[in-house]
Amino acid sequence: MTNATVRLKRYLEDEIGDCQPADVDERITELDALETVLDDDRIGKEVAILAALANETRFKLVRLLVAADGELCVCELNAMVDASESAISHALSRLNDTGLVTRRKDGRWRKYRATNVAVAVVTLLDGTATDE
Repeated sequence: MTNATVRLKRYLEDEIGDCQPADVDERITELDALETVLDDDRIGKEVAILAALANETRFKLVRLLVAADGELCVCELNAMVDASESAISHALSRLNDTGLVTRRKDGRWRKYRATNVAVAVVTLLDGTATDE
């Protein structure tokens, strides 16, 4: 019996009284199923998204693109965000790398659009701001 199993058995005995080996096995099976949300690839992508949004300029850009509900050029974003065009381009590049925005070249202009991931994150955060 591993240390984790011994501790789990003690916990279950505290919670349900008379703990049987089947109770421990059942709970371990439930915890194994729950552990699937900790997929390393998924966690890495989600942490990258959160890290990308943990910068005020990048977060403002995402909010603007979500609110625009369409494409915006760097020059349009630069008119609304107090940062250099170079800083905005760098921020947009990181947002693109993490899947929060898409970009396409239209002649000499590069246009950006929020992805569904960005819309979902901003929508969630809007809900937390009004949920008291």
